[in-house]
Amino acid sequence: MDGCDLLVVGSANADLVIGVERRPGPGETVLGSPITVHPGGKGANQAVAAARLGARTALLARVGDDDHGRLLLATQRAAGVDTSAVLVGGAATGVALITVDPSGDNGIVVSPGANALLSPADVRAAAGAVRAARVVSAQLEIPLETVVETVRVLGPGGRFVLNPSPPAAGALPSEVLAACDPLVVNEHEARALLGGAPGGDPRDRALGLLSLGPRSVVVTLGALGAVVAGPTICVRIRSPRVTAVDTTGAGDAFTAALAWRLGLGESLETAAVYASRAGAAAVTAPGAQSSYPTPLELPPAAAG
Repeated sequence: MDGCDLLVVGSANADLVIGVERRPGPGETVLGSPITVHPGGKGANQAVAAARLGARTALLARVGDDDHGRLLLATQRAAGVDTSAVLVGGAATGVALITVDPSGDNGIVVSPGANALLSPADVRAAAGAVRAARVVSAQLEIPLETVVETVRVLGPGGRFVLNPSPPAAGALPSEVLAACDPLVVNEHEARALLGGAPGGDPRDRALGLLSLGPRSVVVTLGALGAVVAGPTICVRIRSPRVTAVDTTGAGDAFTAALAWRLGLGESLETAAVYASRAGAAAVTAPGAQSSYPTPLELPPAAAG
């Protein structure tokens, strides 16, 4: 695991997916399609997405000693992810309950399970791998204190990428924000970090987030692309046009591709263009990890 391109410190879940004509309102019951089980979790998703694109990838996570955990380990290994730092036991594997409507939009409820037991001590035990990785990425489906410890263990030449999803209650610790290069958020997460203000120009949001302390920011806009912002840049990135089937895990594909390309030395804008291609490809097939592309399956970059 030492010296990998991307080390993902994050969650691993079993995704229980059901298709619905529409999501139920309060107190309402709707019928759905037969349930399917897919490997997921934002950490595991990012690891598989990067590995499929060609990155040397490793995962630091925790799963249960159960069928879901064994499924997750098998799919990571099949994608070429180094799972030597994945811990097993302590609680049942995390589960995400996902509804997908005919437009491909999804709603997700996560039961963390073993993810909640991934601890700062686990990060310290893997400190050598954390320091040796070109880029380390994390999310918030694991305890915030574990993310804080990841930042503290990070090597002086390492790069840290954070997708704060689901948004943490309250502000992110300043030492975490200061390490983010970039902080990657969707519009919902951007609103949460900026106090919930609706509307507004995405570029203004990106600059507002930059003022909170991260080194750089990416705000993803779904089919509309993304905004990237840093000390000397604030530009809009267009997304390739594709037909969406299921948006589950598309943000993870984007973040993984972005982190890997940044580790190769690309600029934030160039890496975001590549990441937009990976995210667009991921929405064209059902599921999360099953939808992640190889380099030959990426759509062309959007013109202009």
